[in-house]
Amino acid sequence: MTKSKLLRMDNIGIVVESLDTAVAFFTELGLTLEGRGTIEGEWAGRVTGLGNQTVEVAMMVTPDGHSRLELSRFIAPPTIADHRTAPVNALGYLRAMFTVDNLDEVLSRLIPQHAELVGEVVQYEDSYRLCYIRGPEGLLIGLAEPLSAE
Repeated sequence: MTKSKLLRMDNIGIVVESLDTAVAFFTELGLTLEGRGTIEGEWAGRVTGLGNQTVEVAMMVTPDGHSRLELSRFIAPPTIADHRTAPVNALGYLRAMFTVDNLDEVLSRLIPQHAELVGEVVQYEDSYRLCYIRGPEGLLIGLAEPLSAE
């Protein structure tokens, strides 16, 4: 019997309080809204283990079409925990990292969209300029600008 193989990663899911704010932020970053709708009922709750649920979902796609970010706002049952202010060394999912072509320009667009620089922009060898930002609702996002070899 052959071993089954992983085909791809479809998306990363993030639970938010304001879907509109999160969609606006990730649109400004460069993702495109692929679709938005409500998922509800007992069938969905069987997947999540939450029972009968109602969740508003927005699916964002990266410019290359390969990666997606699923933003969810739970209407019922309500959210019960908040990890948004956890430091970068907290256990669990940490952040989503995006590659950008001009880090300074992207930051200048995201700061008005409720983004805050976590530390500072740093350069890693001759490879990347990097930073972490907190987006709306404290979401931790990494940004990396590849540097051309000289």
